[in-house]
Amino acid sequence: MYKKVTRAISIAVEPTYLDNQSSPDEDYFVWAYTVSIENTGEEVVQLKTRYWKITDANGRIQEVRGEGVIGEQPVLQPGESFQYTSGTPLNTSSGIMVGAYQMTTDNGELFNVEIPAFSLDSPYTHAVVH
Repeated sequence: MYKKVTRAISIAVEPTYLDNQSSPDEDYFVWAYTVSIENTGEEVVQLKTRYWKITDANGRIQEVRGEGVIGEQPVLQPGESFQYTSGTPLNTSSGIMVGAYQMTTDNGELFNVEIPAFSLDSPYTHAVVH
């Protein structure tokens, strides 16, 4: 479990390699990741946008930006949490993801909440040819 707190918003991520959706012989590896967002502060916040930076084992970077998460822009009252699961494929047997959510307060103030960097690991390794 990877965890980070920014401005009383706690983000925890648990990645899982999906062997049944992956095809290592074809350099196709898939992970699911479950994200828990908890509002431990005093103010109401809403998740507006997401940003992910996904780096594969060869250093290729993929950036993903979008509205909300899984089609939702959850509002979190103090003490509330929201959890969702998503996934990502890579062409290498490992990688790293990191990102941020943009949140807004009731009075319209925007701020970023960091998503901790987490590794995508599979049971497969293959030699990198230089």
